[in-house]
Amino acid sequence: MTLIMYERIGLEERRPSPFSWRIRYALAHKGVPVEYRTVRFADVETIRALSGQGKVPILVHGDRVIHDSWNIALYLETQFPDHPSLFGGKIGCGLARYINLWSDVTLSPAIRRLISADFIYCLAAEDRAYFRQSREAQFGCSLEEYCADRNRWLGEFEEVIAPLELTLSEQSYVAGASPGYADYLLFSVFQYARLGSPFETLRSETAVRHWRDRLVASFDCLGDRFPAYPTRQDGPDGR
Repeated sequence: MTLIMYERIGLEERRPSPFSWRIRYALAHKGVPVEYRTVRFADVETIRALSGQGKVPILVHGDRVIHDSWNIALYLETQFPDHPSLFGGKIGCGLARYINLWSDVTLSPAIRRLISADFIYCLAAEDRAYFRQSREAQFGCSLEEYCADRNRWLGEFEEVIAPLELTLSEQSYVAGASPGYADYLLFSVFQYARLGSPFETLRSETAVRHWRDRLVASFDCLGDRFPAYPTRQDGPDGR
């Protein structure tokens, strides 16, 4: 029975959703074949008709419809127990849940401050008005105002990821010697920044940068299969 995953598509086949990226990597880790189907960023009603809510990714497996990336990861782990584990057991699953919430509550907002004004241009032109209206209502200001004073927000971002830098200075992956779902959770946010803005958020010599680039190249260069902005030279190395 074929798995079907719905995800958002951006301009020129871009894949802008961090939540979809964490499941793309989970599926690759598990070695489970999947059929991908795309929806536009503003196709909220189409998504709602599929799952009763308005967000992606959505996984369809026979008559089962699973939404929310965490729920999908748990489903993959329990449905395919003979494939490589995403968590390495119950303790690893509990720790990954913490990483999931930290990446959504702390890491993602720190990155959005750096890239939101650029990110709108990786979306299809017909989706940009929806994105601008919905995000500016959330932020309480224009995208450009939200991302103004980038050096300030870059400094705060680097403080946020300092524990991750120390961790990856001591071990190859967040999960230890090899990557697990905790890595894919965090990587998905850095991938969102990498594909969604020409601004390189990570210094070239850092452990986080090396970890991110290793994950981009993993699973036969899974992270490089879709277009991204060309990187400018005004990232943290160019300050």
